Amino acid sequence: MLKDNTGSKISSINFKIQKNHQWINLSTEEIFNNKTVVVFALPGAYTPTCSSSHLPRYNELAPVLKANGVDEVVCVSVNDTFVMNAWSKDQEAENVLMIPDGSGEFTDAMGMLVNKNDIGFGSRSWRYSMLVKDGTIEKMFIEPEVEGDPFEVSDADTMLKYVNKDANIPDTATMFSRKGCPHCERAMALLSQHNIYVEQIELDSPVTSRSLRAVSGNSSTPQIFIGGKHIGGADELEKYLS
Repeated sequence: MLKDNTGSKISSINFKIQKNHQWINLSTEEIFNNKTVVVFALPGAYTPTCSSSHLPRYNELAPVLKANGVDEVVCVSVNDTFVMNAWSKDQEAENVLMIPDGSGEFTDAMGMLVNKNDIGFGSRSWRYSMLVKDGTIEKMFIEPEVEGDPFEVSDADTMLKYVNKDANIPDTATMFSRKGCPHCERAMALLSQHNIYVEQIELDSPVTSRSLRAVSGNSSTPQIFIGGKHIGGADELEKYLS
């Protein structure tokens, strides 16, 4: 049975990290002491749930967590530093500190090291999350011990609700744009002023105005979508935000 370590101190462990082609020892004391830290642990880099849901949503909500008193958002996996660095780059997870627990020492100390030999993984981490304050675990969300890879309680939204149930989650937006488009630049400035996270899709091969017309009914740029709603161009965005 997996142990809920709520109330316990984080074990003193050094992680071997490769940064700027140099080996660095990063200690748990450096990560956790005198800080409020959110940790989420998962079975492996590049695995389906970890790549499609777990890491992306924590990366997306990290600024919100930090606005609500969290100093650092940390991802732990029993993978080496090269894999974790490559995965972070692939996922564009700039808001999350990626910690490689290559030997499984930290995960074992947490009582979360499990045998995944049946799928050829060897020893890996069970999926969980926790809120750590000054090196002491305040709260853990441990996935139920059932077959497969459950993902029910260790997600970023559950953690944010625990940190602050009234936290304001900003809208997310997608903007289809063209390089050099002044209206696109104006729209980006408006979205930035209103703290709306936006992902740009620049029209070019393989995304063309044909896709833009199919999605929005319009081929002019920008075309902006917020929270699943089509807003329109820069003028429509200005009216929407006012």
